[in-house]
Amino acid sequence: MPDSTILIVDDSPDSLAILSDLLRPDYQVRVANSGNRALQLTGIDPAPDLILLDVMMPGLDGYAVLEQLKADPLTRDIPVIFITALNLEQDQFRGFKLGAVDYITKPIMPLVVQARIRTHLELKHARDRLSSQNTWLESEVNRRMSENVLIQKISVRALAHLAETRDPETGNHILRTQSYVNALALRLKDHPNFTSVIDDAYTELITQSAPLHDIGKVGIPDHVLLKPGALSADEWTIMKTHAELGAKAIELAEFDVDKKVEFLTLAKEIAHWHHERWDGKGYPDGLTANDIPVSARLMSVADVFDALINKRVYKPAMSFEKAREIIADGRGSQFDPDVVDAFLDGFENFKAIAQRYRETDSA
Repeated sequence: MPDSTILIVDDSPDSLAILSDLLRPDYQVRVANSGNRALQLTGIDPAPDLILLDVMMPGLDGYAVLEQLKADPLTRDIPVIFITALNLEQDQFRGFKLGAVDYITKPIMPLVVQARIRTHLELKHARDRLSSQNTWLESEVNRRMSENVLIQKISVRALAHLAETRDPETGNHILRTQSYVNALALRLKDHPNFTSVIDDAYTELITQSAPLHDIGKVGIPDHVLLKPGALSADEWTIMKTHAELGAKAIELAEFDVDKKVEFLTLAKEIAHWHHERWDGKGYPDGLTANDIPVSARLMSVADVFDALINKRVYKPAMSFEKAREIIADGRGSQFDPDVVDAFLDGFENFKAIAQRYRETDSA
């Protein structure tokens, strides 16, 4: 290993000369005649691959030098071999406890020194290779995870847009409702009624899942979905099936994978139950209060607010204040009271989201 660099630290010129002459044919050698000089030389690039360190030196002794080397992230992994005249068991134990990898006693035996140096350099280079491989593997895993997350987001967005092609007046609806749901989750995660459900991971998952809430609309006939007036009783019955259609579509996707996918679980909850009401008068299952999943309760407020403030084929857009009033009036009847309170507390943020993703002619 001729490219390896060894730092020899000893206050004795004779010892420095002997070790230097022994090692220079095979290694790049640096010498230091004090502890302070040794610490300076370890900061020069390239850092030493191994340090031969005398214990008994005036000023900063070998133990103190080793302590400083181990305290510095840049030098703590450099193997250190103590070379000393001390041969007591407690002296060796102290050195090993501080992190020395080996002990060589004076007077040195050249073949022993060379063999131990070779062994510890091989170990260090093996550790370096392993560390490099681990770093590459970690980077590759992170890259692939990021790629998978991106593919997942693109797939969700594509499916959501597929549903929206059936209803061209809701171009930015998924962006707004996704942001509303995220804002509600962030406001409620420290609320005592929600801390057992909402955390950072849940907030991320529900934000990913929200765009699929109306995926079932792909199964609603145009004459119902795009009708410009009030729906008849039969038409309303057909329209309400979009909740179960969406949930079943997502459930079929779940069957195609071998393990549970959390964001699909939330997406299915949202698609299935975001039209349930707190008082039990919603659809499709007439769930009440806390029987309605948290995800669906958040989406219910987000979806209704966005429907109120935007034009639809069956109605004109409503003002922010009028929509706020309707949401407030639904507290405890249509909507979870705590979710409504979070909405009202963050109303200015909801207005800002709506304006950021407002509909345009090109949407």
